[in-house]
Amino acid sequence: MTEPRAARHTAIVAEDEALLRESMVEQLLAAWPDLEIVAECEDGAEAIDAISEFQPDVAFLDIRMPGLTGLDVAAAAAEASPATRIVFITAFDQYAIEAFEHGAVDYLLKPLDAARLATTVQRLQAAPSAQLDSGLIDALAARLQAGGKLAPDEPLTWITASAGRETRLILVDDVAYFRADHKYTVVVTAEGEALIRKPIRELLQVLDPAVFKQVHRSTIVNLRAVAAVVRDDSGRGTLRLRQRDETLPVSAPFMALFKHM
Repeated sequence: MTEPRAARHTAIVAEDEALLRESMVEQLLAAWPDLEIVAECEDGAEAIDAISEFQPDVAFLDIRMPGLTGLDVAAAAAEASPATRIVFITAFDQYAIEAFEHGAVDYLLKPLDAARLATTVQRLQAAPSAQLDSGLIDALAARLQAGGKLAPDEPLTWITASAGRETRLILVDDVAYFRADHKYTVVVTAEGEALIRKPIRELLQVLDPAVFKQVHRSTIVNLRAVAAVVRDDSGRGTLRLRQRDETLPVSAPFMALFKHM
């Protein structure tokens, strides 16, 4: 009688640089031929959706991606898929690496080293799942930020946007949220709306990640413009704004970003 085949381990890979992502996937499959990569993600939003959908055994996360960082994704994963093991991909130095030596969290340095990758694979194969503690992710974020390792480049402060025939100079702090609209992005303030050609993905790279968070695939919100967060029975949420009448939907995986509000 033929014995049933053991279930394959599954993983997602999140890295915003396409060539690095392709190389990473190639190296992972070489080191772990039975691993099934169920999703290759180019940003944190895609990674959160993939983790929620596939509930993978492992998530390999670039720790610094535009908009939602690997830490943001890991925090969301603690609720969306708590059995998923997290492996951060990082270029940070030894000071930061010391913070990663904890149960459900591992790390790989860029560029990936074959021996270190083999060690990580052995750890994951030995214990493919472990309860991920969201408090641990918060502690990692605090330590890295305290060490200056996650400090962003100088964030965007002004936006030039079109409103009809008028071109407006908008202070970024005055923006309540950004909404994707086909080839354009709608810039929404207390006074009204305007359009810019820069897509959501590019905006995430130049906005202050401590203030602006992606809450939906098509929406980036200014946390300072949020008056309240309401969670429904399905796990999804709704944001009420301070100076706008409309509400904004928050997909379930992104609700972890508001757990302290």
